[in-house]
Amino acid sequence: MKFSAPQSRGPPWPFCGLSLVFMAAVAGLGLVACAPQVPPPPPPPQVTVARPLVRDITDWDEATGRLAAVESVDVRARIDGYLQAVNFREGALVKKGDLLFVIDPRPFKAALDQSQATLIAARARLELTEHDLDRAKRLVESHTISARDLDVATQSQREAAAGIEAAAAARETATLNLAYAQVHAPINGRIGRALVTVGNLVRGSGQESTLLTTIVSVDPIHVYFTADEQAYLRYQRLAEKGVRPSSRNAPNPVRLQLADEQGFPHTGHMDFVDNQLDRDTGTIQGRAIFPNPDGLLTPGLFARVRLLGEGPYRAMLVPDQAIGTDQAQRIVYVVDEKNAVRPQTVRLGRMVGELRVIREGLKADDRVVINGLQRIRPGVPVDPVAGAIPEPPAENVGTARQ
Repeated sequence: MKFSAPQSRGPPWPFCGLSLVFMAAVAGLGLVACAPQVPPPPPPPQVTVARPLVRDITDWDEATGRLAAVESVDVRARIDGYLQAVNFREGALVKKGDLLFVIDPRPFKAALDQSQATLIAARARLELTEHDLDRAKRLVESHTISARDLDVATQSQREAAAGIEAAAAARETATLNLAYAQVHAPINGRIGRALVTVGNLVRGSGQESTLLTTIVSVDPIHVYFTADEQAYLRYQRLAEKGVRPSSRNAPNPVRLQLADEQGFPHTGHMDFVDNQLDRDTGTIQGRAIFPNPDGLLTPGLFARVRLLGEGPYRAMLVPDQAIGTDQAQRIVYVVDEKNAVRPQTVRLGRMVGELRVIREGLKADDRVVINGLQRIRPGVPVDPVAGAIPEPPAENVGTARQ
């Protein structure tokens, strides 16, 4: 048996060459994929900037007060007697001179008649003693009577003259008592309820006199409130500088708000400041007066009042949230001409609506960051977007609170 040698197919060089090329290409791609890539820098953070509002501002100090009548009268009986009539509607408005109560006048009318009769008798006695005195003067000249008899006649005439004065005074007292039987309103105002009803005995003597009703005036009306020691000293310093006149000398404006009202719609003025501070509370009492033609303001109500503090003065305003803190200093962030952020130390004033007064540290053309504060770093450029500071509500323009 013969075996034939296998035929040679030739070396596989073409296939091996392609494999090497493919592997080299893959290795090159791997090297490219493993090479470190540098990310592009992030864009500057976007913030909203605006120039501060410049407005004329008036500061107002707020306090809690209580309304009180300008005039308040306890109507009391001035004579003893039985109440005969009540001539008013409880809670109504009354005018000065209106008849309110009638006390039984008959005993006082009788006393007046008696005093009138006594006065007539005293006049008759005076006339008689004057005739006796004239007769005694003629008789003493003729030595018909003694000088002592003349003295007796003179004394009798003087006693009779004094009796007339006493009788006249008694008649005046009786006339007053009869007038006091009718109780009239001493002031204009709103009357309270009748504290005594018809048929009851009322007393009119001294501190035991019977309280019949009360009347309080309506228009105008007072509000009393207190200021603490710091506020008092600040007002005094402002008055010394001529910035704000003292309420003792000038009717500084005051605004008032009731519990169910928005804003401070009632306008009045100061008319009294006490002469000393309360030692227990360290406060001083002030008083303002308000017109009250419709009677809405009622004695006893609580109210919020705004008293002129300072101003008007020119001020710059920024949103309160645009203000930051750097240790003990207050700052705002300002964007310069290169769009870099820098902190600016400021001195704050009061709140005006949702805005804060900047007393020092800002210029009117500064660009202040008002939104995006959490994205900024001092000295790092930003992408500023122009914004605007909203105007405060119309009722808050020119008014400020602490």
